[in-house]
Amino acid sequence: MDRSAVPAPADVRPVRPVDWLLAAGAALAVLAGSAGLGARLDVAGALPLALWLGSLLLTRRRWPLAALLLSVQAVIVFRTSGLTDAGWVWPLSAAYAALAADDRPGRPGLPWAVGVGLTELAFAAAWETTAGGATSREALGSLGAEALWLAVLLAAATAYRNRLRWRTELDRRLMRAARESDLEAGRRIAEARLDIARELHDVVGHTLTVVGLHLRVAAEAVDDSPRQARAAIDTAQQVRTEAVRDLRALMHVLRAPGEAPEGPAAGVPEVAALVDRMRSADLDIRLDASGDLAAVPAPVSLAVHRIVQEALTNTVRHSGASRADVVVRCGDGRVEVSLTDDGRTPAQATGASGHGVRGMSERVRALGGDFFAGPRGEAGGWVVRAAIPVPGFPP
Repeated sequence: MDRSAVPAPADVRPVRPVDWLLAAGAALAVLAGSAGLGARLDVAGALPLALWLGSLLLTRRRWPLAALLLSVQAVIVFRTSGLTDAGWVWPLSAAYAALAADDRPGRPGLPWAVGVGLTELAFAAAWETTAGGATSREALGSLGAEALWLAVLLAAATAYRNRLRWRTELDRRLMRAARESDLEAGRRIAEARLDIARELHDVVGHTLTVVGLHLRVAAEAVDDSPRQARAAIDTAQQVRTEAVRDLRALMHVLRAPGEAPEGPAAGVPEVAALVDRMRSADLDIRLDASGDLAAVPAPVSLAVHRIVQEALTNTVRHSGASRADVVVRCGDGRVEVSLTDDGRTPAQATGASGHGVRGMSERVRALGGDFFAGPRGEAGGWVVRAAIPVPGFPP
């Protein structure tokens, strides 16, 4: 097995140039501190201790606790053997700070730093008052200052660690927010594409169906009844004009999102004209509308119009029906619409497996309503029903 292919442990942190600078700075600080406090500076004492403490800091990223313990042991050995008379705690400042500031999860660096520091101070007090020959007052004076320095050092290291954790958590939250924002943007784009697809399907499909229907009527009546042929052509032109208007409104929404489209949008009041255009000699369509049609909110009004439009288009194109009944009820906090015909009922004949029925269902579900499309039962034919709630709608 190729060992180079084995990934390194997650907690292994390589030695960086800044670690070498810290090690060199700590060694110089031990020497300078010893000189400033009047301690001995000799080749056999302060110098090897400073080099040892500095070199141990190179391992602080991987083993911060081991680096501190070995540093404490070195200070104890050098102090008890008389090789140096520098302090007990302050030469280990960098090692204590590195352990207390360790920000890796599941590593209790601060408790270990506190425990090791108290243990070292307790040992130093015992040694100073026994083998060192210092009085209790002298030991308390010298070690009290070091205890205060240790407390300040650990507090600063803890504050630094907490700041690192806060920044890490902040970055994580910002990344999560950005990811959620991207997901939301993608969802909105998908919804917009779905809305556009539904509008294009309904407008184009209905227009082609109605225009084709009336052009066929015009072709059949052009010789025997020129007036009827002209009327059919006029209706086809009207449908074409309305389709162009709807497509321009859709393009306006795409080009200037958030702005109201030019011209009135199709709605419940236009259902009567829609039924008139779809009525032909082969298909008798009857409309039963009740309630305040003009008071229906725009989104619901458009959905009802598109449902009737698509249902009638499917009836003309697929069912071979001779009669269709359209019912629109507005009131009691809801708008109900239904269409029944006496045509063929198989799914492949009614278009139930295509985009039309799915588009109608999506429109109704998006507004919190109920939708059904299927065979009418023993009477034969097909039925489309939708009920859309409208809070505050008058009874």
